[in-house]
Amino acid sequence: MAEKSPAADVEADLLAHLNSAGEVSDSRSFASSHGVSHLELESVIKRLSAFLIVDSTDIIKETWVLTDEAKGYAAKGSPEAQLVAAIPPEGASKEALKAKLGDAFDVGMKAAARNKWIGFEKGNKDLVLRKVESVKDELQEQLKRLENGEAVPDKVIDDLKRRKLITKEKSIWYSLKKGPEFVLKRKTLATDVTSEHLRSGDWKDLEFKDYNYGAQGQPIAKGYVQPLMEVREAIEYIFIMMGFTEMPTNNFVESSFWNFDALFQPQQHPARDSHDTFFLKAPAATRQLPEDYLEKVKQVHESGGYGSKGYGYDWKRDEAEKNLLRTHTTAVSTRMLYKLAQEKPFAPKRYYSIDRVFRNEAVDRTHLAEFHQIEGLICDYGLTLGDLIGVLEDFFSRLGMSKLRFKPAYNPYTEPSMEIFSYHDGLKKWVEVGNSGMFRPEMLLPMGLPEGVNVIAWGLSLERPTMILYGIDNIRDLFGPKVDFNLIKSNPLCRLGL
Repeated sequence: MAEKSPAADVEADLLAHLNSAGEVSDSRSFASSHGVSHLELESVIKRLSAFLIVDSTDIIKETWVLTDEAKGYAAKGSPEAQLVAAIPPEGASKEALKAKLGDAFDVGMKAAARNKWIGFEKGNKDLVLRKVESVKDELQEQLKRLENGEAVPDKVIDDLKRRKLITKEKSIWYSLKKGPEFVLKRKTLATDVTSEHLRSGDWKDLEFKDYNYGAQGQPIAKGYVQPLMEVREAIEYIFIMMGFTEMPTNNFVESSFWNFDALFQPQQHPARDSHDTFFLKAPAATRQLPEDYLEKVKQVHESGGYGSKGYGYDWKRDEAEKNLLRTHTTAVSTRMLYKLAQEKPFAPKRYYSIDRVFRNEAVDRTHLAEFHQIEGLICDYGLTLGDLIGVLEDFFSRLGMSKLRFKPAYNPYTEPSMEIFSYHDGLKKWVEVGNSGMFRPEMLLPMGLPEGVNVIAWGLSLERPTMILYGIDNIRDLFGPKVDFNLIKSNPLCRLGL
């Protein structure tokens, strides 16, 4: 015969007590008198309450309990009493007392000095002397009283709180009485019909536990797509559907040459200042630049060419060699166009990229120092501004952003240039979502691209369209430590436009 479990004994004792006395006024006292932990009794009470065998009422009380440090003082004595006890009649050095008392030394010294229990030898502040024969350790007595559940004055409580020796703890126990389904012995209800039940036929006499058809099942483990990644995937699909090929973007560190100079951006341009760009300390510069192309870029900056007057300044190689965290993925486009120019014969291309860029900007509701840039370009003969507007309208309409406006703008490497605006329903205003233009001949021809070949291009952040599509008005709610995971979990699987 199987032995009864301790929980079964506790349950039987509790039901027997309720049957004879009618109630249990304090579950803590009951647990103590029967030699069981209150935690064990609590699990029995909850089980019996679920079957309506007992009615339980919560009793909640906040009590002061000793910290681990205070428990040590209650057992060994306060630091000041320990210090006095450790000092022999002839006195002891601070070093010897610290070695003996450990962490209690500093606290004990201050408290004992305040109580005038100790002093120092004249002319020798290192020798600690006892000024009293014996001490009354009131702190230890107070801590023991609290530990035993006795009341202490409020002034003592305030002092112990100040010394961080006590902390408030919420205690929950129960008062109990018979429930509507009270029985002296609880029946064990069956939960399943087994093959043994069917063979023996005793299933007819079994009492089964009720099924809770309203109970939720075990949550299914699943992942959730971050809005940025969802929109990124949709944009990649749009580019592929439009016949674009992805550019390699695996170099966050770029040289100033590819990031600025090759784009016909002058070396004194404000964007090349440390207030706008993150420059590297190590490695601070690159030496691997295509010499023939570099010489042509230098020439067009200094004195022009290809129909341009240039900028008329002394171009410095040191500036071009500086390493930085790329400020735009247009640096990748520059590399790809230069590579395309070396391929003979020339073949038209459509390229795109989506990756991180870095700018030394103040963070606010619409700007981050690190964000994602989307870039698309088409390189072919005879392209015009009309082609660029048509491609942009097609691209953004596939993204679900049909309300577009274009505004003339200036870029060092595109002419003409246009800013792209889309209407944000959340902000109730037009928001800039990107920049676009046609790459200048001064940028393209030094690369070796044929005459008559034009490049239309546009760039935008991934965050802005995502904010518009999701109705988010603060970029920090989308990217970074303030993201609300409930937003990610509750996103619809499909949205109009994607």
